[in-house]
Amino acid sequence: MSIEVNNESGVPVDELGLTKLGRFVLDAMRINPLAELSVVLLDSEAMAALHLQWMELPGPTDVMAFPMDGADGPMDRLDPSAPPGTDDDPGQAMLGDVVLCPSVAADQAAAAGHSTEAELHLLCTHGILHLLGFDHGDAEEEREMFALQARILADWEKASGLGPIHVPLPGTGGELRDAAGGRRG
Repeated sequence: MSIEVNNESGVPVDELGLTKLGRFVLDAMRINPLAELSVVLLDSEAMAALHLQWMELPGPTDVMAFPMDGADGPMDRLDPSAPPGTDDDPGQAMLGDVVLCPSVAADQAAAAGHSTEAELHLLCTHGILHLLGFDHGDAEEEREMFALQARILADWEKASGLGPIHVPLPGTGGELRDAAGGRRG
């Protein structure tokens, strides 16, 4: 599994930690170990330009996901009932790019009551789930995606020792955070 982290933000970030998280998330989702993922960290100006270009919204955002195009891409392989892809080597698929903005993450981390690193791990997980076809466009999709995100991050907290990570609660549009940091019961 190839995970490339490219920090263009000018902010020191634990790139190895993001690589390990990416591997953990893809393993948790049972993605072929030969799949490739790119994580890019940008400053707020570059992120604002991408946000305007692709979402037609002003200002920087926290995370964006850019899946690789292709009819036989990794999305088709998530459904075990789907016909096999026609790629010569389907395991070596490029999933796409997750783009993070550490300065926005730092602001959100302060509001959520956890570290910037925890927020970047939350956002990276969120972006990877988008690359894998998950969305939160309606209430049911949001509940499914945010519950999966919370489960993966709770497992990551235990495996990595990083935490707490206050994940967005399903059904809140991402506005309310889990004060328990993923640890329940």
